[in-house]
Amino acid sequence: MNPQTEPPPARSFPTGDIARIAVFAALIAVLGLPGPLNLFGSSVPITLQTFGVMLAGAILGSWRGALAVLVFLVLVAAGLPLLAGGRGGLAVFAGPSAGFLLGWLPGAAVTGWIVERGKLKPGNVRLLLACLTGGIGVVYLFGIPVWAMLGNISLGKAALSTAQFLPGDVLKAVFAAVIARGTQRAYPDAIPAVHAERLRAAGRR
Repeated sequence: MNPQTEPPPARSFPTGDIARIAVFAALIAVLGLPGPLNLFGSSVPITLQTFGVMLAGAILGSWRGALAVLVFLVLVAAGLPLLAGGRGGLAVFAGPSAGFLLGWLPGAAVTGWIVERGKLKPGNVRLLLACLTGGIGVVYLFGIPVWAMLGNISLGKAALSTAQFLPGDVLKAVFAAVIARGTQRAYPDAIPAVHAERLRAAGRR
């Protein structure tokens, strides 16, 4: 074969990215250890794991944050009891909280996407907006309709019931933004755009 027509060598997935994705998938799992909290008999529990989803998006960026959540959800689907309360298996994706779980994936991606729009210096306001939009807005957008459908309740009742989660989720978003900002100041490579720039400089994407 003519050397000039040979295809370029395949680029390997950066080892550092694999490690970061694995760490944040594990973080989301660890945040389920305190267990769920069901307020007023709600069938959808309150957990700390959405906090991990926000952090994954804010620190890893859109695609790596989404991959960390995907790894976690695949492990849950495989039967590992990683959700709050030791839940796992395909059955959890058929329950009232299924929409919220599935919403974690686009939620992390949107959180990361907004942070990435801040380029090399995403500020506090952008980080908070990212966590609020992706970690709450997008997750609720998926969670509420599925809760209404699988819980056999009206969309309005599902939305009203979800309001009990809002104060805690806002606090999670604030803490996630603060932690992400502190991490980025101490470790600039935690800024998604900085990390991407370094990969490009190394000849990888």
